[in-house]
Amino acid sequence: ANQNAVNADGTPTARVRLPKKWNNEQFALAELMLGANHIRVQCIDGISRMGRIKGKMKKRTWIREGDTLIVAPWSFQDSKCDIVYRYLKPQTEWLRKNRYI
Repeated sequence: ANQNAVNADGTPTARVRLPKKWNNEQFALAELMLGANHIRVQCIDGISRMGRIKGKMKKRTWIREGDTLIVAPWSFQDSKCDIVYRYLKPQTEWLRKNRYI
């Protein structure tokens, strides 16, 4: 993948990670920061869940309210989920444009 690839209109092409269905992942919107690596997220299936930022992501990625995320709901406790990925602004635009969200 070429990091400097640009579309015809000059915008950088985004390699966008999509939720892995087999892994039960889905889109979510960060609603409320609760502290201690927890975020209230509104999932695409209409359920509001308590999201937990994984340790690996905690160090690298800052999540703000209004960010588009990929979450994986817990199999044993549906009201909670792990936050797997955060989209950047251009990636979110791309997802909207291509009707993913």
